[in-house]
Amino acid sequence: MSSYKEEGIRLDTIRARLIYNPTSGKEEVKRRLASILQKLERGGIETSCHATECAGDATKAASEAVERGFDMIISAGGDGTLNEIVNGISIHGEEKRPALGILPLGTTNDFARAHGIPRKWEDACELITKRYTTAVDVGRANDSYFINIAGGGSLTELTYEVPSKLKTMVGQLAYYMKGLEKVTRLHPMHMKLTAEGVGEYDEEFMLFLIANSNSVAGFDRLAPNASTSDGLFDVLALRKCSLPEFLRIATTVLRGELITNDPHFIHFQCRKLVVESNDRVQLNLDGEFGGTLPCSFEILPGHLKVVVDELGESSYRKNGGPNRALML
Repeated sequence: MSSYKEEGIRLDTIRARLIYNPTSGKEEVKRRLASILQKLERGGIETSCHATECAGDATKAASEAVERGFDMIISAGGDGTLNEIVNGISIHGEEKRPALGILPLGTTNDFARAHGIPRKWEDACELITKRYTTAVDVGRANDSYFINIAGGGSLTELTYEVPSKLKTMVGQLAYYMKGLEKVTRLHPMHMKLTAEGVGEYDEEFMLFLIANSNSVAGFDRLAPNASTSDGLFDVLALRKCSLPEFLRIATTVLRGELITNDPHFIHFQCRKLVVESNDRVQLNLDGEFGGTLPCSFEILPGHLKVVVDELGESSYRKNGGPNRALML
């Protein structure tokens, strides 16, 4: 018997490119990198790595990894790193796109939460070495891509305005601190939402959210029926309201209660959506700045293969998940 087998190392190896943000979360990936690489190698995944240095670097590194023919690209960091990597992969044709593995080592990890990918790096590595994948939808916003959430309007800029050093020190609390700072400056903006097969909404809104999964900013009750495998966006738009009304709605969200039936909200599903405004409305794509309106959004069904738990169960979620995955 081979000594490799005796040591528990898989012989059916594949090549992976690990792209990591050294400042994500509490800098855990930087501290654990040697152990992560060792665990992946023992699972039959020959892994080289790239540390991001600036905005957009992960997109470039992912695109280069696709061109170099890697079997898998692994995102190690938060939702922002994942978004850049998704953009780097998505621009390539279907025949070239490698599988996407995720080590959710950021602050919120919305996409990983929605798909039951473990928080602990050891468990996430173990999941990746099993190589089960499922096809997931990806959103396109003009010429950019997002995998979890897009939005615009009041407070949606929170995620990219919070300093990375503050997130490193206090984690999720950083977003609440920034929210308290900005809440008194909330104001509605006139927007026109035109949804294919649904209709047109032309009025003042506080914000709009386009969900591709059921985890939005760490909450799973904002769009509970959203799924990355149904070929549809779940759209939520909050109509003009007073500060007390907004605070009441925010409290409802923080308590984990459903808000889709609140009369201040418009809620619908669609495949395509155009949002326009004469005001300067900034866009948020997976927690990153995505330009300004106008913007055309389109769902791309089954665009990427993502490595998930075979049954969709993990430390993030125990009661269900995506359909049984396929072996890579």
